[in-house]
Amino acid sequence: MAAANANEWWRGAALYQIYPRSFSDSNGDGLGDLAGIAAKLDYVAKLGVDAIWISPFFKSPMKDMGYDVSDYCDVDPSFGTLADFDALMTRAHQLGLRVIIDLVLSHTSDKHPWFVESRKDKANLRADWYVWADPKPDGTPPNNWLSIFGGVAWAWDARRRQYYMHNFLVEQPDLNFHNADLRAELLTIVKFWLHRGVDGFRLDTVNFYFHDALLRDNPPSASRAAPDVPAANPYTYQDHVYDKTRPENLLFLKDLRALLDRYPEKTTVGEVGAGERGLKVMGEYTAGGDKLNMCYAFDLLSDKFSARYIRERLEVYEKIVVDGWGCWAFANHDVPRAISRWGFDDVADQAAPLLVALLISLRGTPCIYEGEELGLSEAELSYDEIQDPYGKTFWPDFKGRDGCRTPMPWDSSEGAGFTTGKPWLPIPAAQRARSVAAQEANENSVLNRVRALTAWRRGVPALIRGDMTFHDAEEPVLGLSRKLDGRELLCVFNLGRGAQTFDAARFGTIAPLEGHGFASTLKGGVIALPPFAAFYGWAAN
Repeated sequence: MAAANANEWWRGAALYQIYPRSFSDSNGDGLGDLAGIAAKLDYVAKLGVDAIWISPFFKSPMKDMGYDVSDYCDVDPSFGTLADFDALMTRAHQLGLRVIIDLVLSHTSDKHPWFVESRKDKANLRADWYVWADPKPDGTPPNNWLSIFGGVAWAWDARRRQYYMHNFLVEQPDLNFHNADLRAELLTIVKFWLHRGVDGFRLDTVNFYFHDALLRDNPPSASRAAPDVPAANPYTYQDHVYDKTRPENLLFLKDLRALLDRYPEKTTVGEVGAGERGLKVMGEYTAGGDKLNMCYAFDLLSDKFSARYIRERLEVYEKIVVDGWGCWAFANHDVPRAISRWGFDDVADQAAPLLVALLISLRGTPCIYEGEELGLSEAELSYDEIQDPYGKTFWPDFKGRDGCRTPMPWDSSEGAGFTTGKPWLPIPAAQRARSVAAQEANENSVLNRVRALTAWRRGVPALIRGDMTFHDAEEPVLGLSRKLDGRELLCVFNLGRGAQTFDAARFGTIAPLEGHGFASTLKGGVIALPPFAAFYGWAAN
């Protein structure tokens, strides 16, 4: 059971992810910005969440929508200024919201001054701050490593007559974490934002920091299964044992944690892209209380969806992770929206509240992605409309990530209340029809049901800090218990379109818990679950 104290506020806290480019545009240029976020924080607070995670807003050429950073300590002009960030922070804290920012430490933009200097020659002060390697005798790259965004992970630089490594775009050179000066500089950047008052960091691609210093070839993959990489991507052909998730990573995470422990009430959540090893890495990175506070992998962000699958992945995690803590999400800016990914477009009004109820009932810290509270589906965009370089490379087998990044629909107008200009991505009519304004006027809307669920959860400590065990049930029913202070809360979810039952006689007398908004009933030890419904009750045994 997690301890309940201020320094561990993040255990079981509800997070809300904001993709700044798509949340709210304050100046009519079609791009969301920090002032727009600040103006909508009352809405976020009303959702009943405890903290916001803001995707990158740092200075950037925007080749990868801000995940290619050219200055870690300044705001990109498209998002505003440092003063805008400070104002956002002040307003968030006034509303009781913590602020987590997204740090991209594994790589920079090729326009970053560090890389500009590094590529000049082999003798400058930052010559070794990036991963440089000589070609093979025949001029080809030093090994077989691949880029997630397509092609080899090496780009030739004519000035140094060497290759540099890029796990993502060619414009995103990888930093060399084997260099102690670089690591020290990155910790200085962390301190810059800590002194600015941020409450924590989401760490992008946290297992990509170190590479194998010997540059050994990756072996072939036996399964080619990776929940975080599209099947059309040859990246799945390799077992990525040398280009990421190296053991040295743990030492840097300890240094990072030692720094954060000097500041009260700060937290970290790491993104683990490790394929089938994701849950194992989550355990390693959060164990012992001296590395990351939380991690998430892509198991629950995959195309797979069933009661059996969710139980299996969570039970594997609970077995592996003894003293660590997970952060769970069903959607984010990197994967298709859950409603569409799991085939619920036609029943979004029923399925969306149930998915949120399940998410906030799992042991860990739930993270809701902007628009999930509206039941938004994936936007269908044409090739000419997308801007994601990942999608342009693998189109049409993989259409990129823009379908989940379309701007937030605040009302049903042409600009959806997001902007007075032309939005950077189209906002489909189907999404405008599910706008905040339309749903606020309907007490039974997805938005109002989600608000009721998060408010209700605050009064049920077992759902925030309790231990978790699963119970046998027939598909598509998922049964679990959360136990706290000797009391057991039975939680049952019908993940399907038809009515279902769950035999609860084994739990003895059950006192149903009200206030969550679902219409399940208990009679004679049998729980009757309408389609996409949940049941909560205190068990006597």
